[in-house]
Parts: sequence; structure tokens; C-alpha cells
Amino acid sequence: MGNGPVMLDVAGKTLTAEDEARLRHPLVGGVILFSRNFESPSQLTELTAAIHALRSPSLLIAVDHEGGRVQRFRDGFTRIPPMRELGKLWDEHPKRAKHLAQQVGYVLASELRACGVDFSFTPVLDVDYGASSVIGDRAFHNEPQAIAELAHSLLIGLKQGGMPTVGKHFPGHGFVCADSHLEIPVDERSYTDIELCDLIPFRQMVNFGLTAVMPAHVIYPRVDALPAGFSRKWLKDILRGELGFEGCIFSDDLSMEGATVAGGIVQRAEAALNAGCDMVLVCNRPDLADELLAGLKYDMPVTSKARLAQMHGRPHSGTLVQLHEDAEFVRALHEIASIGMSEGELPLV
Repeated sequence: MGNGPVMLDVAGKTLTAEDEARLRHPLVGGVILFSRNFESPSQLTELTAAIHALRSPSLLIAVDHEGGRVQRFRDGFTRIPPMRELGKLWDEHPKRAKHLAQQVGYVLASELRACGVDFSFTPVLDVDYGASSVIGDRAFHNEPQAIAELAHSLLIGLKQGGMPTVGKHFPGHGFVCADSHLEIPVDERSYTDIELCDLIPFRQMVNFGLTAVMPAHVIYPRVDALPAGFSRKWLKDILRGELGFEGCIFSDDLSMEGATVAGGIVQRAEAALNAGCDMVLVCNRPDLADELLAGLKYDMPVTSKARLAQMHGRPHSGTLVQLHEDAEFVRALHEIASIGMSEGELPLV
């Protein structure tokens, strides 16, 4: 049985019979984990092993694990700083900032892979205009070129750690104040304004080998009346056509307020998939998940199956404890600890 186009969450730290029944549904292709699913690295490893054992090919396992305030797993994991700290360092020492971004990516990916997680929804490629509290210090910088170069270094580190990359939130969530979790944000700028700034990191990261993209639940009415994640114009004409992106497209969570413009949950999923998404997410609403699985009729294209197959993490040998004893990894940890320190505070090597 192949995997389907829907990514769901699970209730707790172990799989319930209800979880297992949902995850065996042919429309399901992945699982996203949250803080409630985590107690310790060993528990997480058991949970991911149980999820992977349910199906062949195995379900994808993802998490929002960017660093800063968006880091789902903490106890036993390295504290990843918000990406803004790398942006601050970029202003003084660009070369060092890029090196540390690569080390951050390597540590982040290696720890997650050691516990059986396939990928994190990272990096954030949004430009920080100082307006969006939901983006804020999750963004690397307010300069598109700085974002592109730091994200490229992070991509190299993630790849080194065995993990694909997901750039978000296409074509840019940083200009609008509204939080798409709670509202329907509208960005009134012209396509030219967006292209000359917000699209620069996405365009460059596509050229650098970005594996996947997550579009924003934001409406850009001067381009299309639909939010980007439901827009053929944004996903097929611009992202795939103009930017030449051939990787995977994940919807943002369809249970968010910003997605409600597309109708009920089945209509939202149909709209996202027909617009060009390869996989849709439904989080924190098991009632909507059941409604979607019961109502969605969708014949998944071969191209989508091939793109999703690229999202499995590279096989990882050894446990998190063994990883933390690896000399290369320990050096990376030591360097990451210096992020946010002034030169006078840097630890001795």
C-alpha cells in the first residue's frame, strides 16, 4: 500500500488504537509531532518506531523544530537559538554566521534523525518587516540576501545530518500583522514588490536544492483572490513555473483560521491539492481528520508520490546518546553554544 496525501497528528506519547486506525487509512501519508508527543528521547524513538512500523512504505514523520520558541522537543535535545540570532551575527561576521548556521542545521537534523524523525518544517524564509509577531525572531533577517545565504548554510547542515528541507511560508508571511492561525491575513502589495524582496530567498533556495516548500495562508489580492496555499497562480504558475521548483509542496495546517476561506475541511483539502500541494496537514482536530478521511476522494499523482518519497530522512545509525559522544557533533555543540555571545564572552576552544 502506498502512502496518501494527508498528514495528521496523534494524541499522546504512545499510539492509541484510534491513532493506529487513522494512520492505516490509505489517504494518510505522514504524521506531524508536537510537544505533547514528547517526554524523552527514548520515548520519542519508541513512538517514531511504532509509527514507521505501521505501514510499508513507512509514513513520513515531521515536526516544527526550528529553534527558539518553535522547538517541540527540549529535554535531552540541544537548545537551538532563534534564527534571528544568526542574523544578528551576520551583521558583524557574515562568514562566521554562515558557518554556525551550518552547524545548527547539522545538530538539529542529527538529533531528530537519531530519534526517528524524518524532517523538520524548516527553514523559515520569511523577510522580517517588524510587523508580524507570529514570524518575529523566527526569521533570519530583514535583508533577503542575508536570509538566502544563512538558509543555504542551514540547508547544507541539515543535509549533512540526513534531513531534507522545507522552506516556509511561500511567498512570504512577514509583511502582514495578522496571525494566520487566528485570522485571515491580507497582503495588499503588488507582485513586483513581493518578487523584488520576499521571493529572493525562495528563488535562491530552489536553486540551492530546497526539498520542499510550505505556502502561507495569506491572501495577496493583487495576485490572486485565494490564499497562496490554495492558489494555482502561486503554486503552479509562480513557484513551479517561474521559480522552477520541482520538489514537494506541503499545505500549512488546514485547521487554521487562515484556511477557512476555502470551505469545509474536505473542500480545503481538495482546493489545496488541486492548486498544487502534494500533501495537506490537519492538526489538533481529530474530528476534522475523521471527516476528511471519510469524505476526500483523491487519486494521488505519481509525481506527488515521487516527491514525497524524497522526504524520508537518510538512515541514521546509533542512538542520541551515542551521537552526543561523537567528536564532530561535540565540536558543533561547542560552537552553537557561542551564538548570542559577544567576542569577549566566547568560550575557549
